[in-house]
Amino acid sequence: MKKIVECVPNFSEGRNKKTINAIADAILQTKGCRLLDIDAGNSTNRTVYTFVGSPEAVVEGALSAAVVARQKIDMQTHQGEHHRLGALDVCPFVPVANVTMEECVDISKEFGRRLAENMGIPVYLYEESASLEYRKKLSQIRDGQYEGLKDKIITKEWKPDFGPAKFIPGWGATVTGARFFLIAYNVNLLSTPNQAHRIALNLREAGRGKDKPGRLKAVKGMGWYVDDYNLAQVTVNLDNYNVTPPHLLFEEVKKDADKLNIAVAGSEIVGLVPLEAILMAAEYYIEKEHLFVLEEDQKVRLAIERLGLNSVALFNPKEKIIEYIIAEEKNEPLAGLTVRKFIEEVASRSSAPGGGSVAATVAAMGVALGSMVAKLTLGVRKFEHLDIKMRDLIPPLHHAAKALIPLIDDDTHAFKEYVQALGLPEETRAQKDFKLETLQQGLKTAVEVPFTTMKIADAAWEAMIETARYGNMASKSDVQVGAMALKTGILGAYQNVVINLPDIMDKSFKDKTLKQAKDMKIRAEHKCKKILEILDSRTS
Repeated sequence: MKKIVECVPNFSEGRNKKTINAIADAILQTKGCRLLDIDAGNSTNRTVYTFVGSPEAVVEGALSAAVVARQKIDMQTHQGEHHRLGALDVCPFVPVANVTMEECVDISKEFGRRLAENMGIPVYLYEESASLEYRKKLSQIRDGQYEGLKDKIITKEWKPDFGPAKFIPGWGATVTGARFFLIAYNVNLLSTPNQAHRIALNLREAGRGKDKPGRLKAVKGMGWYVDDYNLAQVTVNLDNYNVTPPHLLFEEVKKDADKLNIAVAGSEIVGLVPLEAILMAAEYYIEKEHLFVLEEDQKVRLAIERLGLNSVALFNPKEKIIEYIIAEEKNEPLAGLTVRKFIEEVASRSSAPGGGSVAATVAAMGVALGSMVAKLTLGVRKFEHLDIKMRDLIPPLHHAAKALIPLIDDDTHAFKEYVQALGLPEETRAQKDFKLETLQQGLKTAVEVPFTTMKIADAAWEAMIETARYGNMASKSDVQVGAMALKTGILGAYQNVVINLPDIMDKSFKDKTLKQAKDMKIRAEHKCKKILEILDSRTS
């Protein structure tokens, strides 16, 4: 799987469009880099770029952007509301996919070393890359800002990690490092900047000093006035959204604003945001307001509405949520077919798609029928007394149906990979060993895919039983068909498990898998029978 790293360089220029575009072009023209967002602020005179790529590509992209900044930005004339230390003020590297924090630490050090060597620039390391505790935080390194750097950099305590320990007037210094995904988040207030700052001091971790810490951890912030919006903001960096997510900050601002008789006018996310943080907000409001929302896109819409993310600029999930931006097209050629085409493909003279794909399809359709009946019971006036029960039953059925869909293609992919392994050369001892290892792994995959089908389908039985017991009897036959389809899907997947087990040499894997598969097969027969008996006994 691809390694993806996010790089979020902050440049001290937010007004000169030619400079902003030139830096963007440098990133765009770097092979392997994908520029996701450009957020320029006139009042802050600062632009935040967000791009992703492989570990090697993001280093090259950041270096290319820095070269342009050296030519275009002169810190001697820079003025802006945001704290800053240099032309390329800070350049963090963030793990996104299949990359560890340790790898990002190495990436940041590689970037810092090369930036210093190539351009003679002082570079400091921060966050996970820092080796000195007293200069681990960005605020510690930025203390005194660009104007104070001249005297600070020549001291022993503030010798740069890379580059010369001298003041470069046109540049200043750059801070780089690896960090968790930082969310730049602003809550809008119809207030004075002093009132906004007062609230920020109440909330940010540092508070008003050592003796008066703020209420929220992993939050840096201040209050200011944004002329472009004609309103004040509590502007924060959420260093770890698992500690303090955006919705918690928003709700705490609302509490303090209420005490001061100040109106909250929505909020904004500067740059990009992880999907998880948005879904956390959605789940918070779903629980708080006793809502019932299943679909991801509806949860995203709820979070946008409750946080007021469209208040000062359009929040387009496809352009703001990082997972949606970098998402690759699903490799599901079978699941994407029409029903007619899928059946014709199965009926063709080809061994794939075969029984495993059909088993996953049938199991998915069985669970889907249960989900349908539960949803047709929810919200109907005559069944209002069952709403709470249906809210419990629908999610496992709904999610199981969705989880089974990718397995339709996974089974065919596994079969094709095994067939390809059969064609590997075996002329030398090394080739024979490699082929044997590849074939064994291929067999395990060929077992694990239908075994996963069984596990997902098996987990749906209790919800199916309760749907049979309480669901709308007008859909009795749908639950009957669903139960039999679910059983058939599990039994079909079972056959695809046992047919591939004999040639697997790992006895422990083989024995454990076979026992669990047999248990699920027996359970499927019993549970289906129970559902049919329940339905036959119901009169209403």
